[in-house]
Amino acid sequence: MRALVRWLMQVLPPYPLFPLAFLVQSGAQATLIVKSHRVASLDGLSVAACEALAAVGLEGLWLHRHPAAGRRLFARNGWQLLWGRPRSRDALGLIYGPTAFQQLIPVLYRQALDAAEAFLAPQAGDGLADLYCGIGASLSRWTARGARVLGVELGGEAVECARLNAPWAEVLRGKCVDRLPQLRDWTPSRKSRLLYLNPPRTGLEPEILEWATEQFRPERLAYLSCSAGTLSRDLQGLTAAGYAVEALQPYDFFPQTHHVETLALLRRAV
Repeated sequence: MRALVRWLMQVLPPYPLFPLAFLVQSGAQATLIVKSHRVASLDGLSVAACEALAAVGLEGLWLHRHPAAGRRLFARNGWQLLWGRPRSRDALGLIYGPTAFQQLIPVLYRQALDAAEAFLAPQAGDGLADLYCGIGASLSRWTARGARVLGVELGGEAVECARLNAPWAEVLRGKCVDRLPQLRDWTPSRKSRLLYLNPPRTGLEPEILEWATEQFRPERLAYLSCSAGTLSRDLQGLTAAGYAVEALQPYDFFPQTHHVETLALLRRAV
């Protein structure tokens, strides 16, 4: 990151010719977000100049024209690949792009997936719903064990990568609550029903909690949470519906911050 910043200071036009608002780095993919539809020419980004980026491990450099950038860093349009290739592979061997969320400590994330997989133990013939599935790190595990898998993810690029990383899974794009009709149609006639949840900090939508507990009713579910507050709220709803918490495992995915992710493992008791 430091090498990239030093390089950009040398080659980018000065402000206000180049109104750089944010620099985002996702693994080996970096994005320059400008709050404008138009920017100065980037003639300084020659192939020879960009060789320095490859030397520090970068594989793709993007320009994202997004005049409304702020709370939402990314928009659908305004993307331009300045140099390199549009996709990379992470420490788990998964394909990702410039908007992908990257865990700071891949080893811990692998441990969390290992624990979820050991508990869910999907087998051929099982039906496993994977909500908020991201680029498919979990999907690829369930399909490798022969389960029939349905994933739901909002981000368009994440859905594209998930379909590449888990080609045997069915992946739907959209908010989970908006995909409830497809989730309901997919539910019947499965050997065993399993559920994996990895929601954003806001936790589960009430409609998703109702679908999970009253309609899908998985035998086992694993819930990887990034907010203790919304996890506590959702566990109250799950336990009230007849699920017993068998384990809570915290993970310090973000060291030197107050954020702690927690994997909750639950089994249907009634």
